[in-house]
Amino acid sequence: MKIKTDEIVSVIKQEIEQYATELEVSEVGRVVEVGDGIARIYGLSKAMAGELLEFQTQEGAVMGQVFNLELDTVGAVIYGDYLSVREGDVVKSTGRLLEVPVGEALLGRVVNPLGQPLDDKGPIQATEYRKVDIIAPGIAERQPVTEPLQTGIKSVDAMIPIGRGQRELIIGDRKTGKTAVALDTIINQKQYWGTPEAVVCIYVAVGQKESTVAGVVETLRKAGAMDYTIVVNAASSDPAPMQYIAPYTGCAMGEYFMWLGKQGKTPKHALCIYDDLSKQAVAYRQLSLLLRRPPGREAYPGDVFYLHSRLLERATKLSSENGGGSLTALPIIETQEGDVSAYIPTNVISITDGQIYLEPELFFSGVRPAINVGISVSRVGGNAQVKAMKKISGSLRLDLAAARELEAFAQLGTELDKATQRQLDRGRRMVELLKQGQYTPFNVVDQIISIFAGTKGFLDDVPVSAVRQFETELQASFQGRNKPIWDALAAKPALDGDMEKKLTDALTTFKADFKVKA
Repeated sequence: MKIKTDEIVSVIKQEIEQYATELEVSEVGRVVEVGDGIARIYGLSKAMAGELLEFQTQEGAVMGQVFNLELDTVGAVIYGDYLSVREGDVVKSTGRLLEVPVGEALLGRVVNPLGQPLDDKGPIQATEYRKVDIIAPGIAERQPVTEPLQTGIKSVDAMIPIGRGQRELIIGDRKTGKTAVALDTIINQKQYWGTPEAVVCIYVAVGQKESTVAGVVETLRKAGAMDYTIVVNAASSDPAPMQYIAPYTGCAMGEYFMWLGKQGKTPKHALCIYDDLSKQAVAYRQLSLLLRRPPGREAYPGDVFYLHSRLLERATKLSSENGGGSLTALPIIETQEGDVSAYIPTNVISITDGQIYLEPELFFSGVRPAINVGISVSRVGGNAQVKAMKKISGSLRLDLAAARELEAFAQLGTELDKATQRQLDRGRRMVELLKQGQYTPFNVVDQIISIFAGTKGFLDDVPVSAVRQFETELQASFQGRNKPIWDALAAKPALDGDMEKKLTDALTTFKADFKVKA
C-alpha cells in the first residue's frame, strides 16, 4: 500500500486547526510536572512574568502565577490546593495580575493570603481590589517622617521612637518577646480609633502554628483591638507559595487605607506587622530551588534581597498632595543564637530605618521587654517624638548603656567611687522603671511622667524593689489630685519652664507622702 504524504499532511493540518480553535494554542498550556506547590507548564507562549494562571483541575479551578519564563516551558507557583493539580491538566493564562479584596469590610476578619475568610463570619463583602505586588511610591510622592507612632512601650517610645511611615525591624532569637512588642503596639492604637489619627493594623502571620495565631487573635479580641485589625494568616501547614505571598497581601490591604486621602476621603494611617520575614525567605528559597533557580549564599536565591526590599519600600509617609496617609512597617526577623550577621538579618537591617534588638540574656533575667539599648537604634529618632519626650529622654540611652558597662565592671569586685556608684544605682532604677508587663501599653503622658521622675533623681533613694510600687502610685496620683497637670500635658505634650515646675512640685509632694510597702 502506497502512503500518500499529501493526505497525511492535510489530516495533520486539520487536527492542528481544530485543536487551535478549541483551545487557543497561544493562551493555553498543559502541566508537564507538578509538586510541592510549583508546576512546570508546556505552552503559554505569550505568558508574562507575574501573570495569573488558572489550572483546570478535576476538583475545579485553582489559581497560580507565572514565576519562571524558560525556552519551552513556564515555571509557576500554585495558590491553593496544589494536590488537586495533575500532570496533563489544562492551564489558561488570564492576562491579569494577582489581586486581593481591600477595604473596611476586612476589619476584624482573619483571612488567607488570597483574601478568603478563615473565620466563621461568612463571606467578605469587599467592593474594591488592589494588586498585590506593585512598585513603591517614588521620592516625590513622599514626605519626611515626623509624626510619632506610639507603641505604648516606655523603652521604645523613649529611646527607639517609631514614626508613622517608618520601617523598624524587630529582631531577636525565638521566644524573646518579638511578637509581644508588635501586639502591644496594635493594642495601643485603640486610643486613636474613631479620630483623624486612627491607625488600621494588619498582622501578617507567616509560617506559624495555627494555635499561635489563634492565641494572637484571642489576645487582640480581648483587648478590643480586632475592631481596627486585619489578620492575614499563612500557617506553617500552608504551601510555600501562600507563605511567600502573605506579606504582600497584608501590605496591599494597608495601602488601601494609606491612599484614601488621594480619593478625597479622610486618610487613615496603617501599620503592617510581618511576623516573620525569616519564614517568608525560607518559603521563597524553597520555591526558587524547586524551580531550578541557582542558589547563592546560604542557598538563598540572588534576588532574596529584592523580595524584602520591594515589600518594605512600600512603607512611607505620603506627601500632602497625595493625602498625607502613611504605612508603617514592623518586620520581624528571627535570629539563630543571636547571629545578626547572617544573610537575611543583615539584608533586612540594611533595608529598614533602624532595629529593636531583643536579647535572650536580658529576657531570662527578667528585663522585659528585653531591649538591648546598645545596638537598638531608630534612624528617625527625635523627629518622631513629642517635644516633652524628646527633652527628657535625650540622655536616657547613654545613661543606661553606661550603667550596663559599669555593672560589668562592678562584678569584678572593684571598689567604686561615689559618683560612679551613684550612676550605677540610677541605671539599675531606670532599668526597673522601664520594665513593663505584656499587653499593658502606657499612654504617652504616663510615660513622660514616669521617665521625668527617674531622670530627675526622684527614684535615687527608692529601693530597687519598690520602683514598680512607686510608679503605680505615682500614676494613680496623676489620675487623682494631679489630674489637671496630666490633662495639660495631654493637651500640649511639651515641657516648658512652667510645666516642668508643676511636675517637679507634684513629684516632690508625692515623694514626701510615699511609703515603701513591706
